[in-house]
Amino acid sequence: MSRVAEGVSPLELADYQKAVRLVLRHPLVTPGYPDKAALATVRRWAGQLRTDLMEVLGYRLVTTADTARLQRAQDGLDATRPALTRAGRPFDRRRYAYLVLTLAALGRHGAQVALGELADAVAADAVRIDGLGLDTARKPDRDAFVDAVTWLTERGALTLADGSATAWAGDPERAEALYDIDREILLAVHHPTRVLQHLSSVTALLDSAGALGMSAGRAAQRRDQARRARRLVLENPVAYYADADTELLGQLRAPALAEDLERLTGLTVERRAEGVALIDTSGRLSDIRFPGGGTVAQAALLLAARISAAVQRSGRHALELLPAPTAAERLVARARRIDGALPTRSAIAEFATPDEPDAGAAYETLEPYDDHDEAGEERGETRYPFVTDSWLRGRLKEITGEYGAGFAADLRGDPDRLLDQALALLAAMSLIVRVDGGVLVLPLLARYRGVTARVKTRTAAQPPAHTAPAQTALFADDTAKDPTP
Repeated sequence: MSRVAEGVSPLELADYQKAVRLVLRHPLVTPGYPDKAALATVRRWAGQLRTDLMEVLGYRLVTTADTARLQRAQDGLDATRPALTRAGRPFDRRRYAYLVLTLAALGRHGAQVALGELADAVAADAVRIDGLGLDTARKPDRDAFVDAVTWLTERGALTLADGSATAWAGDPERAEALYDIDREILLAVHHPTRVLQHLSSVTALLDSAGALGMSAGRAAQRRDQARRARRLVLENPVAYYADADTELLGQLRAPALAEDLERLTGLTVERRAEGVALIDTSGRLSDIRFPGGGTVAQAALLLAARISAAVQRSGRHALELLPAPTAAERLVARARRIDGALPTRSAIAEFATPDEPDAGAAYETLEPYDDHDEAGEERGETRYPFVTDSWLRGRLKEITGEYGAGFAADLRGDPDRLLDQALALLAAMSLIVRVDGGVLVLPLLARYRGVTARVKTRTAAQPPAHTAPAQTALFADDTAKDPTP
């Protein structure tokens, strides 16, 4: 029997699971973020949360009078949870840089700071970074800087005392904004689990880089692998068995994994031949909803249905089967792209000792996964249907022609951008893997086989004179015709 939530009564278990989902969804909780009731909810269960999150997932919960900060253990590089701008768009590199520099500048100020003064401090640091800079005379730079400040304001690290950041972004000569600084929340926002000065690769930020060795003992290794397996299922839409090494594969298939995660989160673990997934039908934990609203999500859903239908073809019309990059290979590729953007000479290089091994070396020289399962039988290479970019463009053209009346005009007029964003969403949901020349179709995509859609026009019963054209919206039946992933 699972020892998760051991001190929680059956009558209070649902409330406890709500607190678990809250802190997993929002790793930083403050008096006003994500809402005014959240911090009290987490603090009520703080002791049990600390115990369970550490034992089950290896996560550390740190609470203070005004904050609750979840320090996650990271096993991979994940781009699906970006910081968002005021308009709801993901941060770009400039905004991330401004956010970091703003955090550093706030540490040098007192209890309050004017937005213009803060911008000048960030600009003084940004100008020393090649290709960055912050010119307050340029509207795009001001907008990017205000996005970083707003991100901190939403979490309570800054509180607007007077003025308007939006007005300052519009005309800094005529407008200003004054902020109170909350140092406790500011410290919780920036709480690294590594000494950053000594890192020479992004992979050194990952907990897998410090995986337990044989000297730790077999029991400790198994406990570490069990936590990794639970994290893999919790943090990803699906954990595919083909992606796991032998040790992790055994933990993914262990009955205790489902029992622990279900009792911790209140969600359901679903097992199939290809993998295991934590099912969140209500969206209580998921940061990305799929199917969902909006042009990109609807186009992705309809595209998924057409891809799934193509996978069913047989004979000479059958799709070519190709191996997908392993999780380790994808990690190496992502790390190389990130590390390639590091300055050739920087504080990181200066602080690193000459004899220190490259933090990314373990990932550059990864041995292939053991090709045998726990029973010692050889594990064959898994291959997936391959769909070409040209075929995808053709299907999206059909979708736009049939349902484009319900799509946003800017995306309808830019099919390449719509296709790229739709495929990015499908990849984020572990439904496909993007490769050169097309995509590889993963098993979970079969859930969306047979999706149908219709365009519904909304019109007023008695439209007044000079009305705008009737609005149209796309409605998709996202019920899976075949539940097998």
